[in-house]
Amino acid sequence: MVRLKLARVVRNIEEVVTEQELQRLLERDEPIKAYAGYEPSGDLHMGHLLTVNKLIDLQSVGVNVTVLLADLHAFLNEKGTIEQIGEWAKHYKKSFVALGLNQDTKFVLGSSYQFDADYTQIVLKMARNATLNRARRSMDEVSRNAEDPVVSQMIYPLMQAADIGYMNLDIAVGGIDQRKIHMLAREELPRLGFKSPVCLHTPILLGLDGNKMSSSKGNFISVDDDFASIERKITASYCPIKVIEDNPVLQLYQYYIFPQFEIIEIERAQKYGGDVTYEDLSRLKHDYASGKLHPLDLKNGAIQYIDRIIEPVRVILNEN
Repeated sequence: MVRLKLARVVRNIEEVVTEQELQRLLERDEPIKAYAGYEPSGDLHMGHLLTVNKLIDLQSVGVNVTVLLADLHAFLNEKGTIEQIGEWAKHYKKSFVALGLNQDTKFVLGSSYQFDADYTQIVLKMARNATLNRARRSMDEVSRNAEDPVVSQMIYPLMQAADIGYMNLDIAVGGIDQRKIHMLAREELPRLGFKSPVCLHTPILLGLDGNKMSSSKGNFISVDDDFASIERKITASYCPIKVIEDNPVLQLYQYYIFPQFEIIEIERAQKYGGDVTYEDLSRLKHDYASGKLHPLDLKNGAIQYIDRIIEPVRVILNEN
């Protein structure tokens, strides 16, 4: 049973720190608490859904999940005014529920506790232990203004580490760009009497054009895109024939479609071989690499399934 739970939790993960610690957590009888934090700013996109999917995996094996809507973090990282960020936080909560987090999910606004004296003490104690260089390096991958950082960006990683200790969390989930901050938490929290969290890091995926995913390039799918937008973006996406590695359309199948659907059906005209079904990613990759599946087949299937995944978000947002 533990092996099955472990396999579910680590699928599509780039790094676990550490797998042995994670296994020990899954073996124990006590409740396990995991979290992921999100800066509420701008549209949610498929990159965010990677960590949401991991939270769903954790819930499926009985782990209690907290979603931190990190409004103060977003403010410190120059993502907007407190009022703007507060509106985005409401949008994020509705979207996460629509994407499949269960009714037991605990949503916490950072500002609801980050002004507390006990929390501030943790941040200040870590500020005495962590060097300025360490704090700056921790922000390299996630900073809005890495070239000329402001003081608030040095506070940010200390607060993120303090969040984990203050909420008494066992597991921290984030993209691999969060690694340096999580390592800071693993090293510093035990010095203050808190446990060292297990860290689950998801990969950074390519944008649909084959380059780094970027809001300025618009090379991603937003979770509230309509069908026409999804169709346009995926049809125009980079998808080299017979190429498996670094293929953004195949990444859609690996990280989003197969984790949610047991059987994938790709519709094709009879003259191109007719409809084909897949129960696992390896066979789909094999057929694509051999030329049995054309890039257009792959794209058309991805359009249908990605639309099904994010349709609930459109529905819930349009109700309000």
